[in-house]
Amino acid sequence: MPASRAGSLVSGPAHGPLPALLLVMTAATGLVDAVSVLGLGRVFVANMTGNIVFLGFAVAGAPGFALAASLAALGGFLVGALAGGALATSRAHRRGHLLRDAALIETVLLLVSVGLLVGVSGTPSSGLASAVAALAAIALGLQNSAVRRLGVPDLTTTVLTMTLTGIAADVRTSGRAVVTRRVLSVAMMFGGALIGAVLVLNAGLAWALLPAPVVLLAIVLVLAVVVRRPAPWQEGAAG
Repeated sequence: MPASRAGSLVSGPAHGPLPALLLVMTAATGLVDAVSVLGLGRVFVANMTGNIVFLGFAVAGAPGFALAASLAALGGFLVGALAGGALATSRAHRRGHLLRDAALIETVLLLVSVGLLVGVSGTPSSGLASAVAALAAIALGLQNSAVRRLGVPDLTTTVLTMTLTGIAADVRTSGRAVVTRRVLSVAMMFGGALIGAVLVLNAGLAWALLPAPVVLLAIVLVLAVVVRRPAPWQEGAAG
C-alpha cells in the first residue's frame, strides 16, 4: 500500500490525526472491558448493549453475574454521557480540544480505578467492584459522547456492531480505505481485549487496567501539542 494511501486511513484534511487517535482509544476500550467482564463480575462498562443483557441475566438470578456492578455501570455510563454532552457543547468548534479534555478526564477516572484495585487479589468485593465499574463507565460514557460529536466515520471506539455490519454489507460498494479503517477498528478492539485478558489472568486487575489510562494520557499529550497549530480539521465538530 502506498504511503499516501496508508496515511489517508489515519489522517487527512477532514479529520487530521483523529482517526489514528480513535483507533488507539478503541484498543484501550477493549482493555477496559476485558478487566470489567473478567474481573468485576461479568459487567460491561463500555458496551451498554452487552451490559443490559448481563443485567437481565443478573435480575433472573443467573450465577456469575453481578447485579450491583451492572447497575452501577449503567448509571455511571449515563452520568458520563451527560457530562460528555456538556463538554461537547462547550467545545463545539474545537475538535482537538474536545478529545483532549475528554481523554484527560478519562485518564483521571481510570487512574482512580487502578488505585482502588491496588492490592486486590482475586475477585473484588461487591462494593469495590461496583465503585470501579461506575468510575470506568463514567469514563467510557464521556468518551462515547465526545467521539459521537467528533463524527469520524466508522470509529465509535466502543461499539462494533455497525462496523462489522458495514464490513460485510458494503464490501462491494465501499472503497478500500473505508473497509480497511473498519477492519482496523475491529482489530484494535480485539487486540485491546486480548491484552487485557492476558493481564487479568496473569498480573491482577490493577496492572491489567493500568495500560488504559497510560494510553489515554499519551493521547492527551499528543493533542496538547497538535492543537497549538490551527488546522481545518479542528473546526466544527459534527452534530
